[in-house]
Amino acid sequence: MITLIYGGSSSGKSSYAEDYVCKLNFKNRYYLATMVAYDEESKERVKRHRNLRAGKDFVTLEHSVDITEAIPEILTVDSGDFSTDSSLPQEDIILLECMSNLVANEMFRDGQVFSSDYCLSKIIDDLKELHEKVSNIVIVTNNVFEDSTEYDEGTKDYLRALGKINQRISAIADEVYEVVVGIAIPVKEKGRML
Repeated sequence: MITLIYGGSSSGKSSYAEDYVCKLNFKNRYYLATMVAYDEESKERVKRHRNLRAGKDFVTLEHSVDITEAIPEILTVDSGDFSTDSSLPQEDIILLECMSNLVANEMFRDGQVFSSDYCLSKIIDDLKELHEKVSNIVIVTNNVFEDSTEYDEGTKDYLRALGKINQRISAIADEVYEVVVGIAIPVKEKGRML
């Protein structure tokens, strides 16, 4: 099952997503963190997110790019050893926090700028590979399309990539929720649009 949870900045989407995952009855909860802390503000955000999930029994995996690299770590935690053909048990769930950071990290990496089409293809392929091993994934993403600010071309390309990725994920997701002021509004439940 894939669940997409989106909302604006400081909408409460991260807190909702963590609570959503914790209410489900899964043996293992993995928190796939994608944020890279570059400055004091981002370091504070990482600290706040760590405090939010403290005591919620998440195993934190940090992968700012190449999210499929989390698979061997999860398999090791699950079984104590790694086997490339094994699948993860159905009782596992991953909370990917967040797609917006992952897109930026993949697009602007290693001193290069990659196109929105490349990022779309790579991230969707990585998600498919991750989903082949982990059947339950909750993805948090930002809705960054409601302001009227004019951006430079690089930022516009990033926004295009994030928008396309959000659309692709929502199309394949079983559930989609928009979080507004801490309240989750169902957009799609169990595969049907509302």
